[in-house]
Amino acid sequence: GALLVNERIDREELCGALSPCSLSFEIVVENPLELYSGTVEIQDINDNDPVFPSSQARLEISESVAAGARFPLESAQDPDVGINSLQTYQLSANPNFALDVQTRVDGSKYAELVLEKELDREEQRELNLVLTALDGGSPPRSAHVQIHIDVVDANDNAPVFNQSTYKASVRENTPSGTLVARISAYDLDDGPNGDIVYSFSSHTPAKVRELFALDSATGELRVKGQLDYEETKLYEIYLQAKDKGAVPGVAHCKVLVEVVDVNDNAPEVTVTSVYSPVPEDAAPGTVVALLSVTDLDSHDNGQHILVQVSDVNDNAPKASQDSYDVYVLENNTPGIPILNVSATDPDLGRNAHLSYTLLQGDSTFGHLFSINRENGTLYLLTSLDHEDQVEFSMVVQVQDGGIPPLATNVSVSVFVTDLNDNAPTVLYPHPNTTYADVVAPGTPAGHMVTKVVAVDADAGYNAWISYTLLQATDPSLFSVGLHNGDIFTARQLREDDAPQHTLVILLKDHGEPVLSTSATVSISVAETVKEVLTDLTDVAPANDPRRHVTFYLILAVILVSAAFFITMLSVGIFKCYKWRQSKELYNSSRSTTYRTPGPFHHIDAVRGGFTPPNFYHQVYLTTDSRQSDLLCKKPFTSSPLGSRQGTIRNGEPGLYHQIVGTASRLPTPAE
Repeated sequence: GALLVNERIDREELCGALSPCSLSFEIVVENPLELYSGTVEIQDINDNDPVFPSSQARLEISESVAAGARFPLESAQDPDVGINSLQTYQLSANPNFALDVQTRVDGSKYAELVLEKELDREEQRELNLVLTALDGGSPPRSAHVQIHIDVVDANDNAPVFNQSTYKASVRENTPSGTLVARISAYDLDDGPNGDIVYSFSSHTPAKVRELFALDSATGELRVKGQLDYEETKLYEIYLQAKDKGAVPGVAHCKVLVEVVDVNDNAPEVTVTSVYSPVPEDAAPGTVVALLSVTDLDSHDNGQHILVQVSDVNDNAPKASQDSYDVYVLENNTPGIPILNVSATDPDLGRNAHLSYTLLQGDSTFGHLFSINRENGTLYLLTSLDHEDQVEFSMVVQVQDGGIPPLATNVSVSVFVTDLNDNAPTVLYPHPNTTYADVVAPGTPAGHMVTKVVAVDADAGYNAWISYTLLQATDPSLFSVGLHNGDIFTARQLREDDAPQHTLVILLKDHGEPVLSTSATVSISVAETVKEVLTDLTDVAPANDPRRHVTFYLILAVILVSAAFFITMLSVGIFKCYKWRQSKELYNSSRSTTYRTPGPFHHIDAVRGGFTPPNFYHQVYLTTDSRQSDLLCKKPFTSSPLGSRQGTIRNGEPGLYHQIVGTASRLPTPAE
């Protein structure tokens, strides 16, 4: 007796919108035979979405529609019934429209758009809204439709000119059709409401309409008739712009046309009176006739006597500067312009045409610099080197084209500024030598051992060298001066210190970028040079062909030093011998030559420096002499006897002087 569902039941297919939806049936029962009737009610579920007739709706609404206007929208359909049917609508947020949902007699819902804020097509031409339909299911089902609203233009804007007054000038002999001015107006409306037609204002005189023509579409004002400055000098033309709306908007503007005079009138000469005949004895300045001359033209066109002054080349070119200082970085790119020499000439035509010439200082200038003859641009043809030459001086001649030509010279100095393109160069110790500086054992801290000598070919800050100890056999034993390269002992030498030390000194300049080099210094701890030589011989490579060269060089230095010492000793002995000879000479001649009592002081001075040793002065001073006598003698000879005889017997001019004076004062350098 169980009642079963035989196939899927669709309430909307069976009953549509009818509610409630029920199916009736009869059941026959046998033994005993009985007939029963029954009814099955089909209950609705929310299995259908609301549906709009189309996915997009389009409305056209005039911008002149007042607020409060209502616009019905197409309704959505939902085959479900009861609470599952369409219940409400929603509208996307916007500033102009609101949504009003209404209910029909049968209970169905429909929506209307309500205009809350008036539309302005010039502000927004179209709007896009979204309308949403919702049923009452849980969760609710929905449908969407796009509403596109076109704002229809209304003629609510009048044309506007971009300026209220236009000004133009035209010559009086201008041919017909010449453009005088172009007026322009715009209208924010659309379609015919925004189409503009230009025309003369109603109060424009007929004479103006005869002389000027206006294009109604483009707003071009052109000459139509013959203008005459002598008749009218200024025309004031009023124009208007209208749109093509049902009630057209109008705008007005004014065009001021100034007529420019041309020399189209000949002078008129009027003879007022003539005095004739003139007596032959009439004095100079006697009035013969009275004339009057008139010309209808204006300004210069009315002066009929015109004298033109021709130009003479009486002005030399004038440079904006008498001299130029140009600074160029070294290692520059060849062919770059470095200076523009500017000059002017107040003359006219050929007399004012200037040409620029580089007066070369020497033959190399032509390979380094060139100048554009027409505009005075100075070019650098090659790359300069600050270390090669720092400054170049030249003269630029500016000459006009007159006959004869006049010229002006301009001094140009080109300074080559330094770049840090040279690393420091070590002068001492030489990189290829194996000589070692010597320091004695037990030397205290602060003792200067040797010095690193270096130069930098750059200039200024780029040539400042700093010295840093980069590597050492014993870093605690030696230190180097940061700015002078002096190598000092950092502590006292101990017995357990190594006998040989190798220092690597890093030399850096202060340029940008920093360039550097290194120097290797060898220091031996030994009492004598002999020990150092022995050590150097021990450490020299067996196969080095130059291993004996260092020894011989040191030996040569020792021999030269010994020879110098012996020479100096000999000179001292010789000087003492000369002094004794001079004293004996004085004792033998004091009574006859000088007649002055008292002992002599004999001074024999030899100039230092590069003066030869045999050029010297002999000075003799007495204790109580009241005057000085200047005596001259011949140059000194190698024979002491010859020197003595030359001093006593000869007073000839020479390179040596004998001075006799008081002992109370010494002669001044002038004396």
